[in-house]
Amino acid sequence: MPTNRTTGARPARLAATALALVLAAALAGCGSSGKFGNRFTSKLTTGSIARSSGKPVETMSSAELRGESMTLGRAYARNPTDKGLAIRFATVLQMDGDADQSLAVMRKLAIGYPKDREVLAAYGKALAANGQLEPALDAVRRAQTPEYPDWRLASAEGAILDQLGQKDEARQLYRKALDLKPNEPSVLSNLGMSYLLEGDLRTAETYLRSAAGQPGADSRVRQNLALVVGLQGRFDEAERIASQELSPDQAQANVAYLRRMLSQQNAWNQLKAQDGQKTAAAN
Repeated sequence: MPTNRTTGARPARLAATALALVLAAALAGCGSSGKFGNRFTSKLTTGSIARSSGKPVETMSSAELRGESMTLGRAYARNPTDKGLAIRFATVLQMDGDADQSLAVMRKLAIGYPKDREVLAAYGKALAANGQLEPALDAVRRAQTPEYPDWRLASAEGAILDQLGQKDEARQLYRKALDLKPNEPSVLSNLGMSYLLEGDLRTAETYLRSAAGQPGADSRVRQNLALVVGLQGRFDEAERIASQELSPDQAQANVAYLRRMLSQQNAWNQLKAQDGQKTAAAN
């Protein structure tokens, strides 16, 4: 993920670490950062999935994810060519910390659907979650068609470029996506997170509040807002935002972890100092 290469490398890394944890807020209490790291918020169609709970993946607890993974795994073994099933199975695996198996599922699906834009986008997402950013970028770009551009793919490409440290190019793509789909909350959220990773918390909060206020904003958008509010030390407010979708215990666990991490590494003061430098430079 990108860092501010002059004054804010460490705070940006810490913000990125916090981002990875809070984005998968339903997994509060899981210790491995390998369970997280997915910053895409594009909405992929999952189709009809037999016996799946149908519950949004980002709101599931650890136990629910494990159960869903087992259920989908059995269904997938019977019908691995079902596109919707495979995409949801890969998403659940990714959220449950098994990025390798998630990628294997999507790689197999991409072989069967080599020109399917939805499959290529999900494949790119799985590659990115596995740290294979250049192949992820290639997959997403192959899915995009200039004559019929897809805002979801533009946003996904921007998110990968952000992780490669190419923030200016990423933001151009987010704005292109917003031209195609004005006020889309997932794109506004990605744009806000781009500024968060740079350490510009105030601009990040502006975009994330706008995203959270749009019709159709989902849990991931509001958890991103909770993160940027928490990174500014407004923990009570962050907990209130997180509690809109999570149980009180989950919201408290997320905020407690964020508070602990910032306290242990003195990151809050660094982030505040970096944000203050940006504000002073702008005046």
